[in-house]
Amino acid sequence: MEVVQMQRAWVEYTKSLFREGFLDAQFQQLQLLQDESNPDFVAEVVSLFFEDSERLLSDLTFALEQQSVDFKKVDAHVHQLKGSSSSIGAQRVKNDCIAFRSFCEEQNIEGCQRCLQQVKQDYCLVKSKLEALIRLEQQIVAAGGSIPMEELSC
Repeated sequence: MEVVQMQRAWVEYTKSLFREGFLDAQFQQLQLLQDESNPDFVAEVVSLFFEDSERLLSDLTFALEQQSVDFKKVDAHVHQLKGSSSSIGAQRVKNDCIAFRSFCEEQNIEGCQRCLQQVKQDYCLVKSKLEALIRLEQQIVAAGGSIPMEELSC
């Protein structure tokens, strides 16, 4: 695929992520911080988000499997996950966390477990979509092109 085709594919794919509610305007703000002096900025921030999220999801799973669930601890983990997903613009995960926190306040174990499954599902989806987006960006740059940020008017 030539550079122009890859750039067009990148624009369409990125727009679809916004249309489908996977990402919000915060992700665009991250993208605007990336430039020639820091070409891997978004990939690095997203990678940190993946590491942090996987640790938090593991901690949440463990906390909800306990005989006596510490809802304050669960809520603290969900709050962290909400913050990191919000900071990169992972809108679906952030919204799942908002619902999750209300079940923590109610100390509703079944609601928390359902929310955990939804968060895991949406996290896996956004992770695969962001990995595909970053791979496409890397292919564009490797072929000598640039990321066409100006064509994103979501």
